Amino acid sequence: MLAKPNRRLEALAYSLILGGAVGNGVDRIARGQVVDYLDFHLRGMHWPAFNIADVAICVGSGLILFLSFKVHE
Repeated sequence: MLAKPNRRLEALAYSLILGGAVGNGVDRIARGQVVDYLDFHLRGMHWPAFNIADVAICVGSGLILFLSFKVHE
C-alpha cells in the first residue's frame, strides 16, 4: 500500500501508524518496555494507561477506516 501513490489523508494515516509503531519499538529497545504515561481517573473510574505512540496508531487506524467508507473521486 505504501508503494502506490496515496492521497494526503491516506499518507497521513499510514505515517501516524508507522510513526507510532516505530516510537513503541524504540521505547521497547531502549527501555525493555513501552512506557505508558497518560493515565486518567474520573469519579472512581480508571481508563487504561497509554502513550502518544498509541494515540497515533489509533488515530491513523481510525482515519484509514473512515477513508475506506468514503467515496473515492
